[in-house]
Formats: sequence, C-alpha cells, structure tokens
Amino acid sequence: MSKTNQEWWPELLDLEPLDQNARSAGPTEEDFDYAEAFESLDLEAVKQDLEELMTDSQEWWPADYGHYGPLFIRMAWHSAGTYRTTDGRGGASGGTQRFEPIGSWPDNANLDKARRLLWPVKQKYGRNLSWADLIVLAGNVAMESMGFETFGFAGGREDAFEPDAAADWGPEEEMESWDRFDEDDDLMDQLGATVMGLIYVNPEGPEGEPDPEWSAQRIRTSFDRMAMNDRETAALIAGGHTFGKVHGADDPDEHVGPEPAAAPIEDMGLGWESDYGSGKGDDTITSGIEGPWNATPTMWDTSYLDNLLNHEWEPEKGPGGAWQWRPVDEDAVDAAPAAHSDGEQTPMMLTTDIALKRDPDYREVVEEFQGNPKAFMDAFAKAWYKLIHRDMGPPERFLGPEVPEETMIWQDPLPDRDFAPIGEEEAELLKEELLGSELSRAQLVKTAWAAASTYRDSDKRGGANGARIRLEPQRSWEVNEPEQLETVLETLEGVKAEFNDSRSDGTAVSLADLIVLGGNAAVEQAAAEAGYDVEVPFEPGRVDAEQEWTDEESFQALKPVADGFRNYIGDDFEEFDRKPEEHLVDRADLLDLTPEEMTALVGGLRALGATYGDSDRGVLTDEPGALTNDFFVNLLDMRYEWEEAGDGVYEGYDRETGEAVWEGTRFDLIFGSNSRLRAIAEVYAAEDGEEEFVEDFVDAWHKVMTLDRFDLE
Repeated sequence: MSKTNQEWWPELLDLEPLDQNARSAGPTEEDFDYAEAFESLDLEAVKQDLEELMTDSQEWWPADYGHYGPLFIRMAWHSAGTYRTTDGRGGASGGTQRFEPIGSWPDNANLDKARRLLWPVKQKYGRNLSWADLIVLAGNVAMESMGFETFGFAGGREDAFEPDAAADWGPEEEMESWDRFDEDDDLMDQLGATVMGLIYVNPEGPEGEPDPEWSAQRIRTSFDRMAMNDRETAALIAGGHTFGKVHGADDPDEHVGPEPAAAPIEDMGLGWESDYGSGKGDDTITSGIEGPWNATPTMWDTSYLDNLLNHEWEPEKGPGGAWQWRPVDEDAVDAAPAAHSDGEQTPMMLTTDIALKRDPDYREVVEEFQGNPKAFMDAFAKAWYKLIHRDMGPPERFLGPEVPEETMIWQDPLPDRDFAPIGEEEAELLKEELLGSELSRAQLVKTAWAAASTYRDSDKRGGANGARIRLEPQRSWEVNEPEQLETVLETLEGVKAEFNDSRSDGTAVSLADLIVLGGNAAVEQAAAEAGYDVEVPFEPGRVDAEQEWTDEESFQALKPVADGFRNYIGDDFEEFDRKPEEHLVDRADLLDLTPEEMTALVGGLRALGATYGDSDRGVLTDEPGALTNDFFVNLLDMRYEWEEAGDGVYEGYDRETGEAVWEGTRFDLIFGSNSRLRAIAEVYAAEDGEEEFVEDFVDAWHKVMTLDRFDLE
C-alpha cells in the first residue's frame, strides 16, 4: 500500500479536520432537517420497540439473564463517556462509537453486538432516529425496564458518517498502554481517559495493579475531565454497576480474535470472535474479568452498595487472568443466578469499586447513598442525564417530550428575552454611535472576536450570546487583555443604557448584541476604507447571561492557551506537545471553519490590526485598519526573506537593503510555507483577489458571530 503524504512527511500540517468541515458527509440531502424529523417520531412507540427487544434474546448473541438491558447501558455509557471538557470532543453526539478508533477500542469489546441487536429498530425508523440518539435512548429504556426512573431524555444528536479527524486520543502506539502521564502522575492536558483504548480507567487498577487508593486518584482525574464531581462520579459507578456483569470466562489473549477494524471481511464488521467454548453466553470473554456485582443484576436496588460496604474483599486473579476482588467470606454474600444456566455465581468487585470504599471522600458519598436510597436514585438519575447529554450544548437543542423542565447550570443557560430586539433602523443608529465613540476599530473587532470565538462546535458551548465575556472567568483571561476589555465594556454598557433608557416601546439592545454589532460596524468601515461597500449581516435577539448561572470552573476549560487569529501564545502553551500552527487548525476546527475560512479570517484580522496587545506581528501592511489583502501580498512577496529571531518571532528582511520590515509568527508564516494554505493565499494575494478576499472574510466573520445562535435554525 502506498504511503499517504502525512506518512511521507509527518511534520506536514494536517488540514483533514478542516476538510471535514468543508464537506457534507452522509447520504441525506443538504436541506434535511433532523430536528424536524425526530419530532415527527412517536417516541413512546420507539421505546416500546426497545423494551420488547430487551428480553428478546437472540441465539446468535444471547442475553445475560435473558435481558439485554445491562449490555445496552454499557453501550450508551461508553458512547457518552468519551466526552472530555478540555476540548469538548467525544461524547454521544455523532454516534462515533460506530467508527474507528472508538469502535475497536478494547473497552468497547462486544459492543458491536449491541449495535447489531439495535439494527432492526434503526432500520424501522430510518433517518428520523439517528444512531447517536438511539444508542443513548436504548440505555435509558434499559434502565427503565429494570425498575429505574430516569431523569429524562433529549433527542437532537445528528449522526456523523466518519470519525472525528481532530480528536487526539493519546500518544501511545499500543492499545491499553498509558504513556500519557508526567513524572508527577499528571494526565496530559487534552486527554480524558487514563489508558489508550479505555473510556476512563483500568478496572483492574492503574497499570494493571490492584491498588484501590491509586485507582481512586485516577478515577477522580478522569471523571473530572468529564465534568463530574465526586458525588456524580460515585453515583455513576455505583448506579452503573448495579446492573449486569463482566465477562472473562478465560484469558482473552488466548481465545479472542481481532477487533472489528482488523477482522476478516466475511465477519461483516463484527470483531472479537472467540474460540472458547461457544464463544458466547457463559463462554463470553470481553474484559477478562468475570462475574456480577450483586444477586439482582437486572433490577434497580442498593445491593451493589450493600455488597461493597457490608463485606470485606480481597484481590485475586479471576478465570480470565485479570485482577478482580472476591468476598473474604463468600457464604455471607448472596449468590447471583448464572447468566445462562441454572447454576449460581458469587458476586465480585473491580479495583475501581473497592476504590470507592477506600477513598474517604468517595466512601462518605456511597455510605450516604446506602443509607438513603432515594438520594442514591436521584443522584444517579441526574448524573446519568448529565453524562449522556453533556455534549449537546444549550437547552434549546434538546428535543422531545421527555426533556425535563429543569435547566442545569452545566447547560450554560441563558435568560428568556423579555424585550423586543432592535430592528435595522436602530442597528444603523447604534453602529454610528459605536464608530463615533472613543473605541478604535481594532478594539471593537477584538471584543467581538473574543466573545464569539469561545464557541466550540464539539460540544456547542461558548459564543457571543450571553455576553459572558463581561463575566468571570472570561473577563480575566490574559488573551482578552482585561484592562483594555474593561474600557471597551464600560463604553458599550454606557451605549446600551442610554439607548434602552430612551425607548418606551419595549425595544432594547443586549450587551451581547451590541458587542457583535460593534464588530460588524468596524468591519464594514474597514472594508469601505479599502474601497468596498459591504454589509455584514446582523441578527439581533441575543441576551445577557448572569454570573450566578455561569459555572466558572466549567467555563475555564474554554480558555485559549493560544489564539492564532489574534497572534497570541500564552505562558502555558509549552505544556502542549503541539506546534502553533497545529493549534491554529485545532481552534479553527472547533469553530467549524474550512481551510479557506480560516485563511480569510487570519488575513482579515491581521489587516484590521486585531492582534493581542496591539502587536505589529503579522500586521503586514502600511495601512492597518483597512480591510485590504496586504497580509497575503506581503507574506508571499519574494522581496522579503524571513529569518527566525527567537522566542517564536520571525523577521522579514528586505533582500536589497537588509532592513527588517515585518515581524510575524508561525501563525503567519504557515500561510506561505504550507502548500495548500499558500494556494489559497495566492488567490487572495492576486491583483484580482482582494474583492473575493473581502467577501470571504465577511462571510466567515458572520459565521463565527452566529455559530451559537441555535434559536435561528
């Protein structure tokens, strides 16, 4: 097989994540509205089909205890559980468990069977029910069919038709390895799981050692990256392990075949074929750990907690050769029925279970749950709801009759608008006032960009709506230049107050709208100065969030360690094993940009002088503030020779005089050095390319300003 360009030249900048944004993957027509299609479903009928499926044990993959519920819970959990707060990637949206690498991770062994069991339901409802929604819904129905009352369910997850090319799952070259910790046992910044190919942590214990205290540390690290606190973490583990069993009839290394991605074509996408006995039922091998947690594996109760806390446990190697824990006094623990025969089986525990008992903070929580079953049920219901919905974004994206009335702070709620938004005439008057204020164009542009560019398409968080740039933590981020931002916000607040006080017809402008409007006005004026009459579209209706409904710790995850669009690199950037240009592509991907949109935005923001600290770096023009194509013209001009000057700065020297004319960074030079980005830059730098550049910049700018306007869809 021939090598790819990336294999030939590993240092080549990978633009595949942005190419994904540029194409429409999947067979549905461009105007297909999944939200409308989902709302046409009879959700009760779908759930009835799923409930009937739960106990319709198939001979080709028989159900443990005659009930597929525990298998479907694991499938849903492992779909949603890939989410991490660091970059918002992972999670149930997209149904990416269907693709590599996730579908072939060791932690997802035999979940290929769970999805095949669901195929008749998916086939029946077709595109009206995405795989992403179906996988999660199946987990909810599974719990309800076993006596648990869930907190609710929201649809709205659209299917992906290819894996996320931008998701970095770790540096290791082998599955189930853990080369992702530094000498202080700290997990690499962008990752959520502690082991390659696992969702959270090794159930045997860190690095395969049955060490509960160490396991508790790893659990806390990983679940924190999933936005779960100690109470939510304990509830999820205890609640999830109330159901089902683990499978390790024998050693997987000796009997289990390749994962789906490596399986032969005749296996039709199924993997992990086992030659141990029948390879299924009581002979199933999945994790290599064997046994149930309690005597009632298809019923919601507190028996998991009772077993964990009321008995002593000791480590042993189970029949699958993996570390697990057995009761010291087996006779004192109620036996479970065998999953596929008339016999009995003694419950077991994982090292991750014993960790809840050994860690004092987790133990306090599980003891509370044991003594108060209602608190346990409520905590698990809400933690499970958060787990499976965390990556969906704001409440307006939640669809269906089972969406709870309560809004949680992790949904980044916004207040209902209690005023009429401004019209075109008012917008024009406000733009004139903003342009006539003491604020510069660069300040207006930078403030609008700082507010809107927090958006992450990965989990639909951030954006200008809510004007959270005026709240903590965003107003204190170094990249937002807090002192200058304070001045801008004071001026904008004054304009807002004066305008709103002058109205008696119920019309008002929010600070969020004013921030975007100011940026738009500056762009229009800058284009006019360059000789182009453009109008940046503006859709009013944004509202202003409140500090008490803004989770500061959660929003801190949105803080940029670098922003190539503003030519900013923070002090923490060196902790990331990534070049600046790679971070620029990553940031552009989170903004759902194409290579062309990223290029136009960088060139336009440089021309506008919208750089961090008002630096001249990358402002390759003698007319900063005018929306010209000078950035591209001068970057590609062979009159200038670029040399590294240290500290990430490059200087462009006039070849004839030797004079240093320009300064730039890798964020700038990549548009001349990378062949694909240079090809785009050449179009914009051509004598007939400036008008197209201005139009493309305005379109890309408007896109970023409205990425979070789900109310417009």
